Amino acid sequence: MPRSIGVVVSDHIAWGIVEGDSVSRVTSAYADGEDLLNPLPADEMIRRIADEVKAVAEGEPLEAIGMAFPGIVQNGVIKESPNLHQLKGIEMEKLMRQALAERGVNCEKVAISNDADVVAAGIAARHGKLDQLVRVWMLGNGIGFGRYPVVEGVWEGGHTVVTLDPNEKFCGCGGRGHLEGIMGHRAMRLRFLDLEPEEVFAQAKSGEDPRCVEFAILWHRALAAATASSIHMSGAGKFYISGLNSRFVNVGLLNRCVQEMVKMSSLQGFVFEVVGKSDELALVGAVVNALRA
Repeated sequence: MPRSIGVVVSDHIAWGIVEGDSVSRVTSAYADGEDLLNPLPADEMIRRIADEVKAVAEGEPLEAIGMAFPGIVQNGVIKESPNLHQLKGIEMEKLMRQALAERGVNCEKVAISNDADVVAAGIAARHGKLDQLVRVWMLGNGIGFGRYPVVEGVWEGGHTVVTLDPNEKFCGCGGRGHLEGIMGHRAMRLRFLDLEPEEVFAQAKSGEDPRCVEFAILWHRALAAATASSIHMSGAGKFYISGLNSRFVNVGLLNRCVQEMVKMSSLQGFVFEVVGKSDELALVGAVVNALRA
């Protein structure tokens, strides 16, 4: 049977062969937190991805090639990418098709998606929910909001305004009061120059440092506020939480915060599930979106 290949660029690059809702031969480059993708020029990134796809394909026919990148992705173009600025304005689908063709890799179904959207698609595939709405918060260097099925729009949920405090200015896009400016890994490191995010939440849990305790509450209230906005716009339901920093989520506290913000009885049927960080889910989702593009 023809195979498919998924490629996901986030805080690292992962690729693998996808068959149905499973992945084999998952490989990744660049370790989380090393911030090695930011200085990598776009043309070099494209070249490396094309080389890897060719190597993984091994000359065999491919049913689909699904790729995902952070930022606003529309019609194969990366319109904005606050955490990988070199990708802004890149006609990624066109350039990737050209790079693959130069290497003898021909595939009709090549699609570019947002990196959070493919996690939502991967969850939908794994949980048999391809006919349902799936929403996911991706907590990493930036904050992504994934949605399946993909619908027209921007959907940059990480830039939801959750505070009017003008001093909240740590978002990678430069905007003030954004969810990412509170919850993003980069933003937390800028806020606590003397502590890593892991240390902040450890000290908050122990009650050792009052500023860490206060911030952990703010962190959960910020996510609750953005979730409440989604509920008030798209309705209640399940929200999945994934990514490197999903480990910091206290689901009980998050639930209580959302309950303070969502009071209409018809909208209170919400629930959270932490699925952790998974390249496999994202790779499956990238291929699902390519097959359905």
